[in-house]
Amino acid sequence: MTRFLLRRLLGLAVMLVAASLVVFVVMNVLPGDPALLMLGTGATKSTLAALRHQMGLDLPLWQQYLRWAGGLLEGNFGISYTYQTPVAGLILSRLWVTLPLAGMSILLSVGIAIPVGVIAATRQGKAADAALMGAAQLGVAVPNFWLGLLLILVFAVRLHWLPATGFPGWSHGILPGVAALLMPAVSLALPQAAILARVTRSAVIEAAGEDYVRTARAKGLAARAAIWGHALPNALIPVVTIMGFQFSYLLAGTVVIENVFTLPGMGRLLFQAIAGRDLITVQDIVVLLTGSVIVVNTLVDLTYAAIDPRISVGGGER
Repeated sequence: MTRFLLRRLLGLAVMLVAASLVVFVVMNVLPGDPALLMLGTGATKSTLAALRHQMGLDLPLWQQYLRWAGGLLEGNFGISYTYQTPVAGLILSRLWVTLPLAGMSILLSVGIAIPVGVIAATRQGKAADAALMGAAQLGVAVPNFWLGLLLILVFAVRLHWLPATGFPGWSHGILPGVAALLMPAVSLALPQAAILARVTRSAVIEAAGEDYVRTARAKGLAARAAIWGHALPNALIPVVTIMGFQFSYLLAGTVVIENVFTLPGMGRLLFQAIAGRDLITVQDIVVLLTGSVIVVNTLVDLTYAAIDPRISVGGGER
């Protein structure tokens, strides 16, 4: 197990370095002058030179990368051109919206998908199975931004139960904050829950046909207990795999959803930075989001080993 953990941590470090290199190359080596892009064609040569010096663009590329990567390791993300404040502070303030939103979305997705998938599996071929999987297919087809607009129309405009847009801040209390994030979280969660429910159903059906489940049933264990206690735990590996993949889609979805609901989160900050040609902020946010996906995928690998210790045998080969 120790060897498996070390291999995964080494792979994590290598992937993080590779991701930072790719982001740096895309943002700095492609044709065009970042300083000119940020200031516009009407900027004077002295202003361009001053901004290039401030951004370190007058240094060799390898020095620019080491300076930027070293700053990331120290928590120094540079100064935002648009806001004229440290990027680290901007990101930290927006995480107080994005992280709770992501957490609520994941909890809703898993809380809906697992029961729906198990119920559909236990009623395979029946009307309940067809209805649940039909609803799941509809959930896969519906874009999350369209679902968000529909929720605003119903629960904010018509029923006046929830705020349509904006975020009051956690200083106003937990309930107002949760209420502001509920519809965005549902918009993100339902399409992902639909996918996860279908995977859960297939995995549980396959696990339910294994010998250990039939043996448990032959010993007198109730069908429901056999499914929840034996089949589901052994069906979790493909479910966890999909959950890891969904995290990257969740991050991409926050860019759209936070703009639909006017939430001051990371996704909206990225959109505003792109619109304002704030390349320093864009570069930092992209590498942070990319690194988050890599870390989550590594945690998924470690979860595999926790679910099934046989995975860690033989140096972590699956």
